[in-house]
Amino acid sequence: MPEKLASGAALPPELLAELARIAEARHHDPFAVLGPHPEDGGRVRVLAYLPGAVAAELLDAEGRPLPLERLDGGRERPWLCDFFLGRFPAGRVPERYRLRWQEGDGSRHETYDPYCFPPQIPDFDLYLFGEGRHWHAYRFLGAHVVTVDGIAGVRFATWAPNAERVSVVGDFNRWDGRRHPMRVRGATGVWELFIPGLAPGALYKFELRNRARGTVHLKADPYGQRFERRPATANVVPDPTPFPWGDDAWLEERASGSWQHRPFSIYEVHLGSWRRDPRGGFLGYRELAHRLVDYLLPLGFTHVELLPIGEHPLDASWGYQPVGNYAPTARYGSPADFRYFVDHLHRHGLGVILDWVPGHFPKDPHGLARFDGTALYEHEDPRRGEHRDWGTLIYNYGRNEVRNYLLSSAVHWLQEYHIDGLRVDAVASMLYLDYSREPGDWVPNIYGGNENLEAIAFLRQLNEVTHSQFPGTVTIAEESTAWPMVSRPTWLGGLGFSMKWNMGWMHDTLDYLSRDPIYRHYHHNQLTFGLLYCFSENFVLPFSHDEVVHGKGSLLARMPGDAWQQFANLRLLFVYQFTYPGKKLLFMGCEFGQGREWNHDGELDWHLLEVPLHRGVQRLVADLNRLYRTLPALHRFDFESQGFEWIDCHDAAQSVLSYLRRAGDQVAAVVLNFTPVVRHGYRVGVPCGGRWREVLNSDSCHYEGSNVGNAGWVEAEPVPWMGRPWSVVLTLPPLAGLVLVPEGQAPF
Repeated sequence: MPEKLASGAALPPELLAELARIAEARHHDPFAVLGPHPEDGGRVRVLAYLPGAVAAELLDAEGRPLPLERLDGGRERPWLCDFFLGRFPAGRVPERYRLRWQEGDGSRHETYDPYCFPPQIPDFDLYLFGEGRHWHAYRFLGAHVVTVDGIAGVRFATWAPNAERVSVVGDFNRWDGRRHPMRVRGATGVWELFIPGLAPGALYKFELRNRARGTVHLKADPYGQRFERRPATANVVPDPTPFPWGDDAWLEERASGSWQHRPFSIYEVHLGSWRRDPRGGFLGYRELAHRLVDYLLPLGFTHVELLPIGEHPLDASWGYQPVGNYAPTARYGSPADFRYFVDHLHRHGLGVILDWVPGHFPKDPHGLARFDGTALYEHEDPRRGEHRDWGTLIYNYGRNEVRNYLLSSAVHWLQEYHIDGLRVDAVASMLYLDYSREPGDWVPNIYGGNENLEAIAFLRQLNEVTHSQFPGTVTIAEESTAWPMVSRPTWLGGLGFSMKWNMGWMHDTLDYLSRDPIYRHYHHNQLTFGLLYCFSENFVLPFSHDEVVHGKGSLLARMPGDAWQQFANLRLLFVYQFTYPGKKLLFMGCEFGQGREWNHDGELDWHLLEVPLHRGVQRLVADLNRLYRTLPALHRFDFESQGFEWIDCHDAAQSVLSYLRRAGDQVAAVVLNFTPVVRHGYRVGVPCGGRWREVLNSDSCHYEGSNVGNAGWVEAEPVPWMGRPWSVVLTLPPLAGLVLVPEGQAPF
């Protein structure tokens, strides 16, 4: 027989079934049951679900209480007593009304009913998201402090098309998935709910019930813009207070300039292990900003590149297994603190590049993996959806909403944090379906090939969107294969990146320099081969974190010979890097010759700067940066063949290289001696006569070298040499590089 209200009125059976689904947290449309609903006779039925309440009332427009009756299900259905029902004349119930209730412990609560508010997300936003073309999806998905009809609260939204029910849970509702179920916006798969009265700082997650299997999943917000500090995994409702940016001049200059023809010298940093506090704990974004500026400005770097700072559970992943692609990690502070970090660096002339990871994500249960109980962000088939080597999952780039998730993340960092560029991690793993897979363990594309067509389309779209929306920003591909035209425009058939890491040059160079000098003449081609493809892409020359981990040792430790020769080789390596065509990147610690392999669990070995040989390397890097920035011949045509010219690439017998760098009328001659033998009377052809100044000598005593050289200058003689009408006779110092410029062009 039908259940009864406390007043004795009958409860319709169909409504009883709906209430059961609400109480069991499996109703897909709670707004169809809860909140206000018109009835015959000009009345309004108001139904509230308040687990734990013993009495409840609705407040009318004048704040007068209208009692709600507690349902009574008896012993058979005790859950009915958590529902409160009222029927009132329509004019008595405000459009946005408040509920007041008392719980069994005596506590009293009052708030606006979330279920009296209409949908908050415009249909057009949902349409663009479904098309995969909403670059600012983070503005309506996730958690946002908003005001609706003069009422402040937080709007929550997430995408979960295979969920039967999605709820917002948090510290404000005892993490109870029954209390705040969300409404689904039709076939879009987007769920939303406005909860009045919530404020920034509230902790929350999403609880999802799978439609097919009924499994329940507790997940962090994919679009969450703030997290708790690990090991806690909840999201934090972000503070919408605008940040007082002061970098307008920087942004204007960035948008107006041609970065291709400017110096670009990147200092790669892992914030957690660059510096630590006296107790070994992390420094915050704000203190790191000041310390980095104070340290890097004298060294002359133009940009800082941060290893991924999106929220990630495991310190040992260095950020490369993120669960929060919209949230700066709470390890170092709040989103406002990170904005301060970027702003402070910009105000002092340093750009900020962010490592960004769209190639894979971890399997942590609170993350994206099987988000709504299905392979939503990843592929169901592990031959396409899993990186077995890394224990991570691969995004399904063919799905509009997944592609939109990643594109919106890129836009978010550039727009909301004023980031100057994205270094895109592991691009090769995205391009190839058979990347690091055995035969038979991958699925060909529709044409039978191994190219990931959906990932290629995504990367092109990424570069088109970021370059068009944020002029002057850059995207840099970590791509280690011979894939063509990575840094060429999409309209020419390229991937559209601004630059690409020159992994071939890096591997050849380090392999060559790790050899005993007595054998180097057999491998001279490792130094010259790179010029065959040097201008096929816009290259960055990277000595990155990957080269000082996993048993490889530090750059210094890889150099052969005794301590003096190791330091001389390292200085020579840096002269070669800073004078070779391409933009520059050094990982932290390399600039002073860190002796041991990088350890993410502690700070760099700063005490080494008390050792003269280490200070000498640091001084050399500072002078190389200064020379690179002030001498256009060394940076203006980093990507064009007109900026480079061999003097002699054939002297394998003596392991000497010599070449010119050019920019219009400006020219610099570079001579590199890769043996510990001093070469006296070494003649080099030059393009003009007069005095040539030795503006840099890596063997100088200023860098703790042996101080062999040419006393600061040489006079060109009208002796044709190497196809040039003039030549200079040099003393080549051991394991050292020289940079010479015609007098009058010397920058310092």
